[in-house]
Amino acid sequence: MKITQKKAKKKSSKLSLIIKTSLLLAVSLLICVTAYGIYLTKKAEHAANSAYEAIENREVSGKREAKVEPVDDNVSILFVGVDDSDKRGQGADSSRSDALLLATLNNKTKTVKLLSVPRDSKVYIPHVGYNDKITHAHAYGGTLATIETVEELFDIPIDYYVRMNFNAFIDVVDALGGIEAEVPYVLNEKDEFDRNAIHLQPGLQKLDGSEALALARTRKKDSDIERGKRQQEILKAVAKQASSVTSITKYDDVIQAVGDNMKTDMTFSEMKSFFSYLSAGMPRIDSLTLNGYDDMSTGTYYYQLDQESLEETKHILQSHLGLIPDSSSISGTNNVTGIEQTQVDNNSSIDQQ
Repeated sequence: MKITQKKAKKKSSKLSLIIKTSLLLAVSLLICVTAYGIYLTKKAEHAANSAYEAIENREVSGKREAKVEPVDDNVSILFVGVDDSDKRGQGADSSRSDALLLATLNNKTKTVKLLSVPRDSKVYIPHVGYNDKITHAHAYGGTLATIETVEELFDIPIDYYVRMNFNAFIDVVDALGGIEAEVPYVLNEKDEFDRNAIHLQPGLQKLDGSEALALARTRKKDSDIERGKRQQEILKAVAKQASSVTSITKYDDVIQAVGDNMKTDMTFSEMKSFFSYLSAGMPRIDSLTLNGYDDMSTGTYYYQLDQESLEETKHILQSHLGLIPDSSSISGTNNVTGIEQTQVDNNSSIDQQ
């Protein structure tokens, strides 16, 4: 009888030890996760504060009556990719925009419309008062001139901008451990240092930052439209990788990469508001395409936008922002695919920068 009691007591003591140890480990893990979360939040806040750059005399878009609140309102964000490398002799304000992506976010449906604007599109640039390539707007008047040009083109407000150089893109992809992307053809391209160092085979590939940038920028074998589609797909791949559980431990490096190479007029508080779009996982992202045609009639290459496609795209964006009544019959007709962008050399003075 005593032996049985001793065994029972010993077993109970052992079980109690296991429970206590498990609880201790769970509490320790919770403390570590919480501490890491606080650390990342503080670091992200510091990076956001460093990246913050308001545009002078523009507290709100001229097409808005009041400043939007991302937690409640539909908003638009213009992503401006610039090459301000010393290698190319360009500065942040004098460089052309090499990539323009416009995103509209609908707060009710938690969906995103993503449009890539071909860099050689011939559009009206308010800053100079005449038509030219949209890529030149940034060289003429920096971020503000680019924003005003996009607002004029689509007749929508641009609520926020994010301007990133190519170092940011490369560093973010590398910090995430690379991304998977579809390579459409054999690709032999220059890297960010203008070395012939990128060699890729067709098919789904795991790409590092330099390879992803080369794929996003190449224009040798297809069109402005196809380049744009690739850029959208690459952006989606980055977002998918960043939202995966395996990337959580890499956020430290991602925050560092973004903070060093980005400028935006979004505050840290406004950035956090967009996490609501991730509450149910990755939001639905519909990619839009601007149709057009190549034009060399003046001796300089332009991408002439198809007016019917432009009007359709304007309607979709305006509907998604809630500026006009939604029309599903129209919003379903645009090419909901990937992205586009290409550059073609010409002899204009800005193109030769």
